[in-house]
Amino acid sequence: MELPTERLEAEFNDDSIYELSPDIVGPSITKNSGIIGADVDLSLKHLGDMRHSTLVLHLTKRLLYTKWRDAGEDPQLYLFGQLKRITKDWLDTCLVCVGGTYPAQLMYQELADTACERITSAITRKTIGKSPIKVILDPYNPEGSTNHVNFTTSKMDRWDTGHANPPRCHVNWVILDSDWEAEFCRVAESHPRVRSYVKNHSLGFEVPYRYGSENRKYRPDFIVRLEDGHGEDDLLNLIVEIKGYRREDAKEKKSTIETYWVPGVNNSGKHGRWAFAEFTSVYSIESEFKTRVEGLFNGMIADVLAAAPAQLTEKEA
Repeated sequence: MELPTERLEAEFNDDSIYELSPDIVGPSITKNSGIIGADVDLSLKHLGDMRHSTLVLHLTKRLLYTKWRDAGEDPQLYLFGQLKRITKDWLDTCLVCVGGTYPAQLMYQELADTACERITSAITRKTIGKSPIKVILDPYNPEGSTNHVNFTTSKMDRWDTGHANPPRCHVNWVILDSDWEAEFCRVAESHPRVRSYVKNHSLGFEVPYRYGSENRKYRPDFIVRLEDGHGEDDLLNLIVEIKGYRREDAKEKKSTIETYWVPGVNNSGKHGRWAFAEFTSVYSIESEFKTRVEGLFNGMIADVLAAAPAQLTEKEA
């Protein structure tokens, strides 16, 4: 067997950070009170005795056996040394323990699998532009369409798209999950580069992802078509997520669509050009709400326009 000579590297970013907290692992301290006798506080302090090297070996093994092995095949043991180095770097720079939690809790399979997802995404990000991502479409529904959207709803929070001039959305109502989404609709309908947009409600647009050991489906909020300098026949499809509070699973959604879905679809060359953007801040001051959201939207489009030519050049190369 011929072994690859290219050295594995990882690109860590904010989405690589894994914050262990009681919100994820449960209470770190509990008080036991009997009918007779003093109260006893049970904590996780004993987990602090685990050696760092032991945790590195355990997590590397889990990474190798779950992420670097094809179905029915043996693990790629020759990669153990490189994966161990990357795993140690991730533990040293990206693992954050708060609220009385400890790194040793990554010995639990569910938490270890989430850590392995973060490490694998970091390695994959480093290969974007060098090793193309291959997209695997749903064999039964490889493509979707908004031409036949028809649904009923009892929700009263909705945006009437018929007021836009010219019309930007062919679905007559946008079902709102927050006031922020209503403001986004207003900005999208007035922005000069937006040609059309739609809320991903009852459209069937889903992106599969893994959170720990669990398979889930991610449904982005909006799809916006932008004229980004490539002409009206080659509009950019921008997936927009409006997220006020980011839990750990939101990082997995963002990482999956940015690291795998968007590069894979763009590399296929059959479904146009795609990009992803996310709103992650919530502003509590009402007077600044509209101004800040509109500013973020303009900044988001400016970032996409700046990155799109570079992505197109890599694709053509």
